[in-house]
Amino acid sequence: MGGELGSLVAAQLEAEPWVGSLVGIDVDPPRRRLRMAEFHLLQPSQRERIVDVVTKFNPHVVINISVWEPDARAPLDHARTFTADATTAIIGAAAECPALESMVVRSGLEVYGRGRGSLTRPTEDSPLRPTSEYGHMLANIERTAREVGRRVGISVGKLRLAPVLGKHVPSPLGRILRQPVVPFSALADAPFAVIEDGDAARAFVRAAAHRLDEPVNIVAPGAITALQAILRGKRIPLPLFGPEWWVAARLSHVLGAPIPDHVVELMHRGRLGDGNKARELLGFTPRLTTPEVVDHLFAWESVVRVGEVREVA
Repeated sequence: MGGELGSLVAAQLEAEPWVGSLVGIDVDPPRRRLRMAEFHLLQPSQRERIVDVVTKFNPHVVINISVWEPDARAPLDHARTFTADATTAIIGAAAECPALESMVVRSGLEVYGRGRGSLTRPTEDSPLRPTSEYGHMLANIERTAREVGRRVGISVGKLRLAPVLGKHVPSPLGRILRQPVVPFSALADAPFAVIEDGDAARAFVRAAAHRLDEPVNIVAPGAITALQAILRGKRIPLPLFGPEWWVAARLSHVLGAPIPDHVVELMHRGRLGDGNKARELLGFTPRLTTPEVVDHLFAWESVVRVGEVREVA
């Protein structure tokens, strides 16, 4: 509930008439003012305290957004550990709650792995073949939630999000696209899709309200390539061939914009997904298209300059 996406979901849940009370956990306080939610500042490693909070609350619905994308808020090693600890603690605690009816967990298109072609749009029935560290992390969350759901007899919805971009969302893809000079794959500038953080939050609320019991892709309409995004943002494109990506990734890390393997994968192979099932099952249609989300990314100021302030008697 403390991250940008989690606090957005919490704010939208507070406005839902079917939500009676709300409890959240995170390592940071919520990023927006919440009216009714009860918040607990806890680390993922504090398993006993997390279990205590969740079981005492005894929820009907659990939404697990405790996913640390590598090089977003934490480097890979920490992201892997934090995500695994949070998954074990929260989903495990939920299984002990007698009132629990449904669980919704965050996943991503990365679980499908590298696309076989630049225009491949995996459906929810496509096999899971993660080829990046982040993809394996998300597949493990899905597997853990599915096993617990079967054991305790609850519905389990899995939202496979396209890369999430937003004004305050820590995103390695968004960070690299906003650099003055942005690399792209000269030999395979493949298309990808994204989702805006507000749209992603609406999808979680819809999934919880509908007691979703299957995986659903959450993808904004349309697509864009890295070069197209670079030109729309008036950045300087840097064409790269295969071996040069290793050098570019190291240099970008030094400059403060690490490029994890799932983002390199996106730049090379693209990352698309079929989002029709979200409309059919949840009545969910993203408000922003992929190009519009990217345009908003470049419209946000990195630094706001304020003129000199003078006191006037």
